Amino acid sequence: MSAVRTVEGPGCVTWWGFGPARDLLSSDTHRVRPHGELNILLVGSADPRNILKTITGLTDSDTLHVWVIENSMEVVARQLVLLYLSLLTPENMSLHKKTEVFLEVFGNSEIRKETEETLKHAAAQLSLSITNTLFSDSHTHPCLDTSLLKFKERDELVRIFKLWERPPSVPASVRKVWDARVRQHLGTRYDSRQGCFDWDLAMKLHQSGCGVISKHQYVKWRESGVAFEMREGLYQTANQSLLSTRVFNHRRDRVAVRGYWGDIVSSPYLSFGIETENKDLLKKQNNQHVKTAQDISEVNVLALFECLSTRGSSLLNEYEPNPSTSCSQSTDSLITEEKIQNDPPASQTHTEPEQHPFSIFFCVFADLLSVDGVKVTFLSPDSLKKLPLKKKYRNLFKTIYCSASMVHQLDSSLREITAPDAALVIELANFLLDLSKEQVSGFADKVNEIAEESGFTVTHYQSSDVYAVFTRKQN
Repeated sequence: MSAVRTVEGPGCVTWWGFGPARDLLSSDTHRVRPHGELNILLVGSADPRNILKTITGLTDSDTLHVWVIENSMEVVARQLVLLYLSLLTPENMSLHKKTEVFLEVFGNSEIRKETEETLKHAAAQLSLSITNTLFSDSHTHPCLDTSLLKFKERDELVRIFKLWERPPSVPASVRKVWDARVRQHLGTRYDSRQGCFDWDLAMKLHQSGCGVISKHQYVKWRESGVAFEMREGLYQTANQSLLSTRVFNHRRDRVAVRGYWGDIVSSPYLSFGIETENKDLLKKQNNQHVKTAQDISEVNVLALFECLSTRGSSLLNEYEPNPSTSCSQSTDSLITEEKIQNDPPASQTHTEPEQHPFSIFFCVFADLLSVDGVKVTFLSPDSLKKLPLKKKYRNLFKTIYCSASMVHQLDSSLREITAPDAALVIELANFLLDLSKEQVSGFADKVNEIAEESGFTVTHYQSSDVYAVFTRKQN
């Protein structure tokens, strides 16, 4: 296999993590679980799985501030949408339906029409919210904060959300885009792709402890990009949140191509579908798993949302606006289609808003939970090198999580922004299926070397080989 094709499997955009959700404050990470005011930094986490999982371990007296750095605004936009869906109140969407919609948006290249409408509504709400932060450096939801992003980055987010709201009138066929990626990745093996899919599943994923991923679901995802089908319906509408732009050099010109540039090999089942505390879901009959990764994903995500709703409160109950204002209307009419259509482009948003900022805040996020003591702040993609230069980040973070794709950004400056007993969690390359065993082992050695140079030492109480866990060395 050529070097070019080797990197085509995971793609150049990371839409989901290559390992299961982790509580980043648990005993797997810290010898003694920290409590009180907790700050964690996520570098390239790609999805909110670790945020949601960490919230489940908080006590009533804990406060959690998550700081997120991603390498592109398209990934930030998708993180915001997934968090938005996670925070929808039970009054606006039942927990079971929210679970289904979340997993569709999370792991399907094509979604149902009903899910597309929910995605468009979320994009419209988030676009209006970010536009509001352009008027003043404030955030418009207690849990979601984009105010520390640069103006041009917030403009870019608004542009992305507008594109999701109103996709091109003649959209590219996602199935054709997906198939083109598969053809490029497999090359001459394309005609025998079923055998390639079977090999990757049986000899790589199953051998790595992912036996709950069923052949039928995995092969279907490898063929079409649709991982989760939990309702009868037509999965034929492009999932705009999984499409992005990649620039190619063509005849001395740079050409931007919109398509699917994410993982086509490892699968979105890794985030929520391969581990569970409910051992009944791991039972076998005739040496075959009774439940699938889709079933486990559904149970796990539902449990995370139940925890959120328990800790959260509706903003409708938290704030009681003047009944005479337009914001006292039901959440079914929070934003009219006419208002969405008339929103100015991002480049023209630096003007005085028509509504009072509080009115905009309430209208946009009245259908979301306010999770007690939890806040997620998004930082600019180039922030990691700059954090040590700012006093407020000195010795701040209890845990730093870094994805496999962002390890190269770590250096000795990490010591300056971590607490004395901080943990460093780094995603390994075990589930990057295009890599050989020697490459996976070599990557783990490189991670150890980087962590050592950054002032961290490997811990001896980690229970997984999917993540490497390190503790800050004492002076």
